[in-house]
Amino acid sequence: MTKPNKHYHSALKIMLKGLMTRYKERVSDVDTIINAMIHHNLINNENDIINDHIAFRTFGLPHLGIQSLEKIMLPYGYTKKDCYHFKTKKLTAYWYAPPKYIANLPRLFISQCEVNQLSKKTQNIIKQYTKHITEDPVNKLTLENGNEIDEFLHTPLWETPTWEDYQYVLNESEYAAWVLYNRYYLNHFTITIQDLKKGYNTIELFNNFLESIDIKLNTAGGKIKRSKDKKLIQSSTVAKTISTKFPHQDGSEHYHDIAGSYVEFAERIDNRDGFEVGNADKIFESTFTSEINKI
Repeated sequence: MTKPNKHYHSALKIMLKGLMTRYKERVSDVDTIINAMIHHNLINNENDIINDHIAFRTFGLPHLGIQSLEKIMLPYGYTKKDCYHFKTKKLTAYWYAPPKYIANLPRLFISQCEVNQLSKKTQNIIKQYTKHITEDPVNKLTLENGNEIDEFLHTPLWETPTWEDYQYVLNESEYAAWVLYNRYYLNHFTITIQDLKKGYNTIELFNNFLESIDIKLNTAGGKIKRSKDKKLIQSSTVAKTISTKFPHQDGSEHYHDIAGSYVEFAERIDNRDGFEVGNADKIFESTFTSEINKI
């Protein structure tokens, strides 16, 4: 693999820092977990955390989707790897291996909703908001400019949906509704567990620690998700809700609580790489109302 130029190197670091800064502002569990890890001497500061991977969600539509987002990451040295299909949820995903020229870069997981597999009305709602995107917005970006990439990932590509449209999409695809509002905001980052000190270095032990500090865990398919080979073990928090102003079809505006982002945890045994459909399928549900509303 050819090493990207020094400008890409710098841009990637700026982009990742920007993603984490805004993500932490939206996800209160991040600081809660980091502060508790410092208090229990698991880390000295947040820079000691090894980020297993970060994840984005998007729509599988012309000029958007995986094929668009990866145009940012591939020039930075990321390598496209395996494809995963989630038939029931109508999702497709790829993971990307990080370049080696910066230590401890996170893997990347990009998933997309296959919009054309949804009902006609839901398709029409989504396309109503995205129809003005007639060319890939990534093509206009200067990839050497990390601040520009950071700003792009946090700038809405379409207007906020009406509450009625959001609710209609939510009833069919909670994933699609999440993207319709959140766009390219970071969906989650992932704390690597196996390198932590003894007593905390397995998902089971770390989950116990999380629950001791009142962190709510995703229980879809069980709190612990294991790959078929038992070498990729994962868990995640349940997304906290964010109070969001939505326009209504009658012209009024009101605040509603909707799913934000969450935190994931990964334990890899024997340098197990990649991901697992069965694990990811249930982790997607960290933003679903079925998990958020559980007591």
